[in-house]
Amino acid sequence: MPSVNELFNYVPIIERPQVSWPAGAEVAVYVGLNIEHFLIDRPSTSIWPGTADLVPDPLNYGWRDYGPRVGIWRVIEILDRRGVRASALLNSDAVHHYPQIIKAGLERNWAWLAHGRTNSALHTGMTPEEERAVLTGVVDTIAGATGRRPRGWLGPGLTETFNTPALLSELGLGYVLDWTNDDQPYHLKVPGMLSVPYTVELNDLGLFGKGVTGPEFVQIVKDQYEQLLADSAHSGRVMALALHPFVIGQPFRAKYLDQALAYLAAQPDAWLTTSDDIADHYAHAHPRCQVNPAPER
Repeated sequence: MPSVNELFNYVPIIERPQVSWPAGAEVAVYVGLNIEHFLIDRPSTSIWPGTADLVPDPLNYGWRDYGPRVGIWRVIEILDRRGVRASALLNSDAVHHYPQIIKAGLERNWAWLAHGRTNSALHTGMTPEEERAVLTGVVDTIAGATGRRPRGWLGPGLTETFNTPALLSELGLGYVLDWTNDDQPYHLKVPGMLSVPYTVELNDLGLFGKGVTGPEFVQIVKDQYEQLLADSAHSGRVMALALHPFVIGQPFRAKYLDQALAYLAAQPDAWLTTSDDIADHYAHAHPRCQVNPAPER
């Protein structure tokens, strides 16, 4: 197991080629919409830990299950109203359980990313052969349901093995979202693979779990955009907004998502797009050879 980071180099944001987005935009903005399936007999993301280890656990399972049953349909209405095309972070198990959601996403031309099999199991503890089989199954399942192979990956719980990026590259994927350490895409050492910014900070699950209110959420979205826009005077930035339908889709929060997206959609310097398009643009505009690697130590 490596004791040093062999996946990517340290290149500070002040020492990179300038990033530009289409049509003169300064900040590329995308919505990462988590579409997840949870197992009835496994503990997972919980709103109250007191029952999290019980089987079954109606309290926490029901809280999560609100997402595909109700919450996502409220979120879809808001995305439609504001003209936002989602980057769908899709558990492959969701394909079998929620075909109506897949149909809705196809009608809206969502970008489809692989998000593991289920968010009840982290993507870890596998040999390369075992992982190759798991990833092949995930990618093939999503491709079969959506008619296109996913191009990006977000691990359940943002998890990978040391082999994940290379195995994903073998399967034709071109970027991962798991390494939430930047405001710009960057090249991994795995040929053909990028890291594209995602967020555990501007993320409804973390924010509302810490007691953030709806109005505070809207202000946080505005603050994030305003700072990234100021930073973009030097080079373009990426703003990711991570959503979970069982969180942001709750009735008392929905209007605040609508307000936040209305604000972003009205920004003249924003490129409201998908993570696929961000990765595509960056890969073409900034081939690996243009990025100076950090010196070997």
